[in-house]
Amino acid sequence: MLNEQPIEIPCPICAVEGQLGMVTNVDEIPYFGEHTQVTVLCHACGWRQTDFIPAEGKKAGAWSLVLDDSKKLRSRVVRSSSCTVKIPELDLEVMPGTNSTGYVSNIEGVLNRFVDIINMVRRDVERDIALDSEQDDLESKESLATLNSLLKSIEQAGEESVFTIELLDPHGHSMIIDGDASERELTALELEELPIGPDPAVFSPDDTQ
Repeated sequence: MLNEQPIEIPCPICAVEGQLGMVTNVDEIPYFGEHTQVTVLCHACGWRQTDFIPAEGKKAGAWSLVLDDSKKLRSRVVRSSSCTVKIPELDLEVMPGTNSTGYVSNIEGVLNRFVDIINMVRRDVERDIALDSEQDDLESKESLATLNSLLKSIEQAGEESVFTIELLDPHGHSMIIDGDASERELTALELEELPIGPDPAVFSPDDTQ
């Protein structure tokens, strides 16, 4: 049974005091090694944040994988809340913010997160076009065409569309688990410019299989 320790600070979401607890659990992620999973939860509003700390020290680093085969969509990904995810060829990037969450998923799950963001932006653009239906809003129409093109490229990943997934993590807690994945050290410029996410870092499981 997991032991919960109280945290004597107000909940960052609902501000209720005396309702925060912290649960730790040592577990093993295949190919990634032993890690300690830390979950902070609020019994008042149900909010929770979880992150993990590798048992072995990790160095800041970047992982990349070229999606030139649809089978690679099943490759596992460990993405911590300090990790920036990029698709350079499509000029797409998701950077960690103050509410960033980490996850264990696969490449397809990572791409689905990009799709959700693009669809959200597309709905806003379509709304703007509808509101300005009497005007020839060329800029909005061009934006919509670009968004549709991005969605098509992601949908065809590993087949007609070939591009690279990159994970850049200043804390070194992220990884792409695939024999074709490449690892490198972050450059001094990258370390200076990359955000490090929330403090404490946030991690939550992803159900994508």
